[in-house]
Amino acid sequence: MKGLRDISVLFLKSVAGKNCRLLDSTAASGIRGIRYAKETGIKHITMLDINKAAALSARSNSRSNKVKAEVRAESIQRFANTTERRFDIIDLDPFGSPVPQLHDLMKIIDGNGILMVTATDTAVLCGAHEAACLKTYHAKPLHNYLCKEVGLRILMAHVARVASPFNLGIAPMLSISDMHYMRIFLQMSSGAESALNSLKQTGFCTFCGNCMEFSLSKGTIPAFSHLCRTCGRQLDKAGPMWIGNLYDKKVVGKIAMLAKGMADAPEAQRKLEVINGEIDVPMFYSIPKLTKRLRVTAISPSKVIERLVAAGFAATRTQFDNDSIKTDAASSDVTSAVLGR
Repeated sequence: MKGLRDISVLFLKSVAGKNCRLLDSTAASGIRGIRYAKETGIKHITMLDINKAAALSARSNSRSNKVKAEVRAESIQRFANTTERRFDIIDLDPFGSPVPQLHDLMKIIDGNGILMVTATDTAVLCGAHEAACLKTYHAKPLHNYLCKEVGLRILMAHVARVASPFNLGIAPMLSISDMHYMRIFLQMSSGAESALNSLKQTGFCTFCGNCMEFSLSKGTIPAFSHLCRTCGRQLDKAGPMWIGNLYDKKVVGKIAMLAKGMADAPEAQRKLEVINGEIDVPMFYSIPKLTKRLRVTAISPSKVIERLVAAGFAATRTQFDNDSIKTDAASSDVTSAVLGR
C-alpha cells in the first residue's frame, strides 16, 4: 500500500493547508497520519481506531516519529455521535467496504471539506459477487473488462447518495483503481443545491458484450433499451453509478508534477502520469477484445490512438487497463481505427 500512501501524501501536499483539521478514521498503526504530519506539515491530526492494540501502536509510533497527534481507541460511530468537532479532511481506509462508516462521517466533515475513501471489496464492486454489490451499494455492477471503472463509479455514486440527506454535494478531485483497491478523493460542498447537483451526475450504463458498445443515461430511473441497437442482442446493465468526471485535472496536474520530485515513489509516478494524460470521459475500449471480435491481427493501443487523433478525435491510454483506450469517438470510429480504414 506504499504507492497509495505516496499518492495520498502528494494529494494533500497539493490541496491542504497546514492548519487543516484531519481525521484518520481507520488509523491502524498510524502510518498514514504520521506521514501526513511529517510530509505535508498538517498540524492538527486525530487518529482513530476501534482496536485498542492498534491505537496503542499508533500512539507509540507517533511518539517515536516526534509527531503530535491525538490518538483515540474508539469506533467511528461512537466518536462521530459524541464529538462536536468538524474536520476539514477525513480519511476512511477500512478493510473491505467503507459503506458502514460513511453515514456517521458525514456528521463531522466540514461543509467544504475533503473526503478520501478507499474500498478494498473490489470483487463485490467489480461484479464477481453481484448480490453483495446490490445489498451493500444498492447498485448492479458489470463483470467484464469495464468492471474497474464501473465499480469506482458505483462507489462514488453511493457516497453522493449518503451525503445528500446532509445537504452535502461531492466533486471528484482524483479517482484511482489499482490492484485490490479503489480510492476516491472528493471535495465536499454544502447546500441543498450542491447535493441535488451531485445526484444529477448519477445514472446508468448499458453494455453489449457482442458489439462492445456502451451507452449512458442520467437520472435516478434508467432510460434505455434492453436490446442492442446494432446487433439486437440482450444488453447488460449497471448502476446507479457516477457518470460525471472522475478528476479535477488542475489538481491531478499539480500532483503529477509533485510526484516527479519524489524519487522513492515510482508506482505513484507511473499511475499519476497515466491519469494526468487520460481523457476524462466515461468508459473505454479494450483493443485486444476488439481485434478478437473483428478477427483481425493484433494492433497496439498506441497505433489506434494515433489513428483516432489523426481523424480529429481525442484518445488516450487509461489507468483502468494497459491494453485499452479512452476516446470521445463512437464505437464505429474505434472499429475503423482498428481496421485502418
